[in-house]
Amino acid sequence: MPAPVLPDPCEKLPGSAMKVQSSPVHLRAAAVLGAGVMGRAIAAHLANAGLRVLLLDLPAPDTTADSPRPERNRLLLEAMKALPKDRPSPIYSKATLGRIEVGNFEDDLQRLADIDWIIEAVVERFDIKEKIFAAITPHLSDTAILSSNTSGIQISRLSETVPESMRTRFLGTHFFNPPRYMHLLEVIPGPQTDPAVTEAIVRAGENQLGKGVVVARDRPNFVANRIGTYAVLHAIKLMLDQDLNPTEVDFLTGPLIGRPKSATFRTVDLVGLDTLLHVAGNVTDGAPDDPARESFEVQPVLAQMVEKGLVGAKAGQGFYRKGKVDGKRVIEALDLSTLEYGDKPKARFAEIDPIRPLDDLTARLKGLMAAKGRGADYLWATTRDTLWYAAMVAGEIADDLSSIDRALRWGFGWTLGPFELWQTLGMTRVAERMQKDGLEVPAWVASHIESGATSFYEDTPEGRTELATSGEGTQPAPIRGGVLELRQTPTGPQKIESNAGATLWDLGEDVLGVEFHSKMNAVGGDIIQMAMRGIARTESDFQGMVVGNQGEHFCAGANLALLLMSAIEGEFDEIDIMIRQFQRMTMGLRSCARPVVVAPFSLTLGGGCELTLHGDAVTASAELYCGLVEAGVGLIPAGGGTKELYLRMLDRHDNDPRKAARAAFEVIGMAKVSTSGHEARELGFLRDTDAIVLNGDHLLDAARREVIALNAAGYVAPLPREDIPVGGNDTLALVDIGLHNFKAGHYISEHDALIGRKLGQILSGGAHRSGPAPRVVSEQHLLDLEREAFLSLCGERKSLERIQAMLKTGKPLRN
Repeated sequence: MPAPVLPDPCEKLPGSAMKVQSSPVHLRAAAVLGAGVMGRAIAAHLANAGLRVLLLDLPAPDTTADSPRPERNRLLLEAMKALPKDRPSPIYSKATLGRIEVGNFEDDLQRLADIDWIIEAVVERFDIKEKIFAAITPHLSDTAILSSNTSGIQISRLSETVPESMRTRFLGTHFFNPPRYMHLLEVIPGPQTDPAVTEAIVRAGENQLGKGVVVARDRPNFVANRIGTYAVLHAIKLMLDQDLNPTEVDFLTGPLIGRPKSATFRTVDLVGLDTLLHVAGNVTDGAPDDPARESFEVQPVLAQMVEKGLVGAKAGQGFYRKGKVDGKRVIEALDLSTLEYGDKPKARFAEIDPIRPLDDLTARLKGLMAAKGRGADYLWATTRDTLWYAAMVAGEIADDLSSIDRALRWGFGWTLGPFELWQTLGMTRVAERMQKDGLEVPAWVASHIESGATSFYEDTPEGRTELATSGEGTQPAPIRGGVLELRQTPTGPQKIESNAGATLWDLGEDVLGVEFHSKMNAVGGDIIQMAMRGIARTESDFQGMVVGNQGEHFCAGANLALLLMSAIEGEFDEIDIMIRQFQRMTMGLRSCARPVVVAPFSLTLGGGCELTLHGDAVTASAELYCGLVEAGVGLIPAGGGTKELYLRMLDRHDNDPRKAARAAFEVIGMAKVSTSGHEARELGFLRDTDAIVLNGDHLLDAARREVIALNAAGYVAPLPREDIPVGGNDTLALVDIGLHNFKAGHYISEHDALIGRKLGQILSGGAHRSGPAPRVVSEQHLLDLEREAFLSLCGERKSLERIQAMLKTGKPLRN
């Protein structure tokens, strides 16, 4: 049975002349069976992606078929009403909820007839899934795709429960929780699944849902959980063997080695210890010949914890719990010898101290693996054994090494997958040390080393290759469409020039890229210098420019540490120069003779938001946390952000200066930050014509295509505005009244009021209560007002205290 081919297979980026979807399939309607925590979250993300969603579950237990429909679906309707309050939020905006309809398994199965993709997400019990499939399959169209969100039940077994005619359109689709935020989607074909159906779901997952898709073999726990669960359980086993404690292990297995902050035990608390052990049971039950079967067996102390209900965050207590001491919140740690809670012990490893400050992950990892001591010995043992296990099961669980590395990066948040990590540490060096420790190197790896291989991956003029798990030869690494990686390879982008803060890239197709790579990508002199060089190179040699990067965050703002140092030393002339340079850069982006497209994602704060506001177009990630947050550190946006947001609000409010100023004041004065790209649009940081891309891996390529489209459409750079209407004293009076009321109600401090009035001065066009104010001003006039206000606030002690607090604690100070 062929995969469904629907009309209009490509989704046009808003405001773009080109289409970015390459798949022949564009799903329009989906159903989710089961409205538990996972089912609701999957439904929410499908709706985020623009699909029409039907969410089905059992009817309310105290109703009958004759009961009113809202009463029958009461529990589901209540759950949907509460969805926006879930944290982290599963939806991009409240408008998402309008795409979700609810129903129940008794009254609404006929509504499945026009659904393209049905996802089963009921409880992990084979008998219940079997009953659900029997009930729904008579109602499905002959092109509908049916998948199970099982995390461990074999797809081949589930496939036997559906009619023969359905088996070619049946497969597994394992979403990771929470679906909006976890990039990984594992697709598991059954024994009779039509390859075209598998491809259809892979493409829909990548292009519509924004997922990183890995096609897994139908083996227990598939790919990510097979290796990730081993890594966690084996880390616990080694901890008990080597007499470490959970706090020490979390110190060692978190960001220090390129893993998430939740490390090992905080991750278990989030997932749930009972859930972890259930997943481990899939291996002990379904893979009796697993090479590390003993590591999946439940340690007695873990069984005791489950028996006592110490299963993690959902129970309020696990390896850690929140408590209070003298009225202050504290995190207490579980003593595994007594199963009693107490103060978190400090993790101290002398051999780690000189290595920990290294910023470069590769240098840090090599240093850690070469060090000697309790902590370093533990790290080597757990790393060695995880790499060994990944190699032992690689050929069983996936078709290629790339899929395994991607699964661990996308599903567990590892910076490097197991084979990427092994290659970083040295393929032969790790193998030799394994042998020295008495561990037999997996046969296929040993075979490649004997043949002269020194790495698992290699970039060649024909593309990237990887070693085959057969032990013989190489194979092409799977290509992911729409992905543009900023790394020097024979076939990828080429580096033009670089400094400590930024790099210029030739992205191909005559498009230049500006990449930031300072700490947190904070804007400093290096970035400004390279951006200005990029503008000049673009105007002379390229058809346009993309401002973007592939770091953890797009840009966390300006370099506050440098600013604070200059302010403390009274170097206000230097600060004035910095502001002028920043403004010259943002206005340079706006006035560049060729189109400039900005590609923001994740944290895009302060100066990063100002950069975004000045692009000719924006191709933004759906996961965009964007805001002009300068008020939180006692300042105002001075890189053109105040000016630009005011202009956006003028467009929204029919050129009414007072309404525009009020709207801009609320966003800037309250330091509002979007929780998604869609909310960034609502706040005014994105235009209605700016694109929002769900798959962050596609962001740079989509931005490059937007540059090409703008250029092809006859792009002409805008002229600086000289005709901006402002409200003058009328606007300033409204600001003063609002600030007075907020201060009287004790909502803001005296210093907040000072910052607010400085902001009001800009938004009013430079009004002064003592005299008349201009009614029409230029962009440069507003930029000068921004600079003057920023400089004056840099001289305020309380502003400097706010900057110091942010640098020290990462949290705003209200003084």
